[in-house]
Amino acid sequence: MPAPFISAADFAIRDFDYIIIGGGTAGVAIAARLSEDPSLVVGVLEAGPDALEEDSINAPGRFLQALGTKYDWQFETVPQVGLDGRALAWPRGKLLGGSSALNLMTWNRGNKEDYDAWEQLGNKGWGWDSLLPFFKKSETFHLPDEETQSPNREYYDPAAIGTGGPVHASYSKKYPKTHQLCYDTLVALGIPENKAHHAGSNVGVWTNLVSVDPDRSTRSYAATAYYEPNLSRQNLFVLTEALVQEIVLSQDSGQWTATGIRFTSGNETYVAQASREVILSAGSVQSPQLLELSGIGNPRVLADAGIEVKVSNPNVGENLQDHLMTVSVFEVDPSLQAENLGAPVSPFCYLPVPAAVSEEEFKHLVSIVETLELPSPEKGAILRSRFDSKANLGQFEYIFDLGNWNSNFHPEPSTDKKYASVLQILQYPFSRGSIHIRHSSNSNSDDGYQSTVENKPVIDPGYYSGAKGKVDLDTMTQCIRFSEKLCKSMPLSSVVRSRVAPPSSVTSNAGLRDWVVKNTTTDWHPIGTCAMGGHGGIHSSVVNDRLRVYGVKRLRVVDASIMPLQISAHLQATVYAIAEKAAHMIREDSVEKRA
Repeated sequence: MPAPFISAADFAIRDFDYIIIGGGTAGVAIAARLSEDPSLVVGVLEAGPDALEEDSINAPGRFLQALGTKYDWQFETVPQVGLDGRALAWPRGKLLGGSSALNLMTWNRGNKEDYDAWEQLGNKGWGWDSLLPFFKKSETFHLPDEETQSPNREYYDPAAIGTGGPVHASYSKKYPKTHQLCYDTLVALGIPENKAHHAGSNVGVWTNLVSVDPDRSTRSYAATAYYEPNLSRQNLFVLTEALVQEIVLSQDSGQWTATGIRFTSGNETYVAQASREVILSAGSVQSPQLLELSGIGNPRVLADAGIEVKVSNPNVGENLQDHLMTVSVFEVDPSLQAENLGAPVSPFCYLPVPAAVSEEEFKHLVSIVETLELPSPEKGAILRSRFDSKANLGQFEYIFDLGNWNSNFHPEPSTDKKYASVLQILQYPFSRGSIHIRHSSNSNSDDGYQSTVENKPVIDPGYYSGAKGKVDLDTMTQCIRFSEKLCKSMPLSSVVRSRVAPPSSVTSNAGLRDWVVKNTTTDWHPIGTCAMGGHGGIHSSVVNDRLRVYGVKRLRVVDASIMPLQISAHLQATVYAIAEKAAHMIREDSVEKRA
């Protein structure tokens, strides 16, 4: 059913305890948890519409169809020097449920060490053991059928799964022939089978889970999981198609406090007040944008955009990290059929660097990593440790799937040839970028220009840029070689004819590197632009380990932007866990304050 109607005027006059900016993956989850307390009044503003009855989103088999539509912000990076001057599309969800409504529904968690690294940086309570209860709280794991569990390799650790959470996590009901062939080939190559991939280590080969309700055969995402079951609550108000312009800050005795938000709906502007907190959950692209538009950020960036500086913090919008991806394409047996199985299902394979590259190339990569100038001794030690020969962490993710997933490869339409793809995804990038509000094109900063939320932010991921980016480029180049090894090994090789992208004639490092530059894209996993600080505090980050924005009272950020370091996993399960933990902390802090 569609979301209940509330007018912008009615929303603006409500007495809210909490206002949440962004009805996306994290924002809707926080709203649902906070509004469990009937004494709290919670408001959510979402720029896009609700799409609770939209088939292109609800039907798992129609994934990607909503990209480029009104449900997508349709962001784009600036041209990337490291990608031969190419600019990349950056889809982000513009609807109730956010990007959880647009993604490919992969449901997995990172390694224990990924989250422990956050805690090592000084973010108390953000290690694996502390986060696991919130991972479990967010999900209902559907047990596989006993008769299909073994042949489809649908394994799990009972101690690590959630059984009563809002988001449905399930195995597919059927698999293509290539699932078994690819799985068996990886095992034959010596890749360990991971029967507890949800329990703190995803290294090895395993069958992937998806966020699909198997009983209804529908996508399970933030709006249907957290909002729809609770839309009748009398203390939860969601206003869609409302664009937040800025966070309203007031100053008292030199201290800034968030008191509400200014937003537009239709052609009218409104102000809504929050008596307890404003929670910013606009995502890795727009959370830093809204902080800067509200006067929180690098003074130089703000001045160039015509924004008054209220809180100086040059870390806002910095530390951008993303998963880089290339897609190798292989011609396969024409008898293979790509069935519509709903959400994409494949064996997933996460490998440490030494497992995927030659010993000589590994030593070469390590020698480069050891010479890098990294942002801090703490982060530097963590990043270098991932290239330790004993590190059992998935630096590379491999996904084999029927069909052509490479938008740069255009087969001849008149042939009957069939293709399969291997997605190769770099999990721990060294490349760092930024997202900032758009500045005036006039070099004179006094020209009267003032950036607004309608001006799309400047997204510069810095793919393959500088000395750190060169490590990513060299690593990705070697990553491709394992895909060819996989497809040339039995039993998968029985259905694979040849590699067509990159062309089979390209075998040298130089040739592969050139192909990587021209074909790398994003896996749509941006993080880090409002990162948690830990030991470094405001000098190295944007929020503390309670997710409070440094220098401002009653303002928190809760979304993927707070992640200080990238994880080896798709993001959505972690974002839900962040939201669950944040809601728990907010209620904890509220109780302590009243006490």
